[in-house]
Amino acid sequence: MSDRTRTISAPEKEEKLDFKKIFPIFLIVLIDLLGMTIIIPLMPLYATSFGATPLVIGLLGATYPLMQFIGAPILGRLSDRYGRKPVLVISQIGTLIGFLILGLAGSLWMIFLSRLIDGLSGANISTAQAAISDSTTEKTRTQGLGLIGAAFGLGFIIGPLIAFLALALSGNDYRVPAFVAAVFSLISILLTWFLFDETLPANKRGQAQEKPAVSFGAMRQALRHPAVGFLLALMFAQQLAFGGLEQLLSLFTLNRLGLNASGNAVIFVYIGIIVVAVQGGFIGPWSRKYGDRRLITSGLALLAAGLLLTALTPPRPVPWYSQAALAQELSATRQLPGETPPTHDFAIDLPDESDAGWLGLAWILVAMIPAAIGGGMLHPSLNSLITKNVGWAEVGGMLGISAACLSAANALAPVIGGLFFQAIGPAAPFLIGGLFVSLLYWLALRRLQPSRDEPARTLPRSARE
Repeated sequence: MSDRTRTISAPEKEEKLDFKKIFPIFLIVLIDLLGMTIIIPLMPLYATSFGATPLVIGLLGATYPLMQFIGAPILGRLSDRYGRKPVLVISQIGTLIGFLILGLAGSLWMIFLSRLIDGLSGANISTAQAAISDSTTEKTRTQGLGLIGAAFGLGFIIGPLIAFLALALSGNDYRVPAFVAAVFSLISILLTWFLFDETLPANKRGQAQEKPAVSFGAMRQALRHPAVGFLLALMFAQQLAFGGLEQLLSLFTLNRLGLNASGNAVIFVYIGIIVVAVQGGFIGPWSRKYGDRRLITSGLALLAAGLLLTALTPPRPVPWYSQAALAQELSATRQLPGETPPTHDFAIDLPDESDAGWLGLAWILVAMIPAAIGGGMLHPSLNSLITKNVGWAEVGGMLGISAACLSAANALAPVIGGLFFQAIGPAAPFLIGGLFVSLLYWLALRRLQPSRDEPARTLPRSARE
């Protein structure tokens, strides 16, 4: 290595993320996400308790991200025009309303309504990402955006634990965690109002006013962008598979392992620990050492392996499984005042007790390791590479389009996965998803070329200059 290369490389390695600037954003996002993660592991089982089929549960899972797909570009553009803080506060109020409706739900349509409102409001993640981008440099942006993912991971650790306690104290009433989520949503509003300092200076606002807040034309134009079009398409495509894992995992473990709401909460805690380790600790050093391109391809390979392993999970219920007790738990939520004792007419088959053991649980825990690491690497790496290829005035809008691509995939994934689950079998969404991500891995190797985000030592001298 030449002296010049060492001179160029050394400052890049020494540049650090300013955690003092990022911490308020991280804390607000974490508290906001706690509300969401409290109910995520329970939502498929909540719908199952009302007799929903896998396809209906898939449609319910699609409602939230579909509304995010509509709301993310709008909120992203509005935050570019008016600043990050007012957009965050207004959207958080909508989330609070959604949780209150969920807690009061007495029928399936009210659950759908709550997810519709919450999804439209929950599109504020693009605004939080834009605030992170405002507060970082190109060299620290991957790590900064990774902290958003780490907030998700911490949410998946703390949120399910809170849900577990709420269920234990309420006798497995699935409505109580929704009210607890509403409390955390209120806290996030207060934190944003009093703790968050605006990150977008007034002189930088409104520079993209000539563009509409949201349009399919704007999205088509972004997808045709020579530098970021493939990255946006890849964000959408990989989430088609990963979104099915997130939305249908509780149903899969219910059917294969006989895990109830508490058991699924533990699985999500386990996944959250892995994601926190990746996005909160490893993603920064990895991005500086290997570059975003390598993180993307490695993430795809790991995600494919995790999905395929999940599909092969042996149908062995956990040792403590009781079919009668699980059926009673699922029935408890829909036993309203004045209703006769409910019948156990669930659309999801519960496993037989005769073949219980540890193999199924051990297998799924192993499968979640590559799935969680791969998923944890992909989102911040893709978004970081996107922001490095657009101008300052376009960061919020482009991240909004990226979030919209993510939400569009999340809207399609549970519907497609629910159809596969119902028509072919519980393993089908994960098997097909694993094969699909394997194809994406091959395409990424061919299409993603080394770029300016790669470490200097990996590039020829002409590229460094």
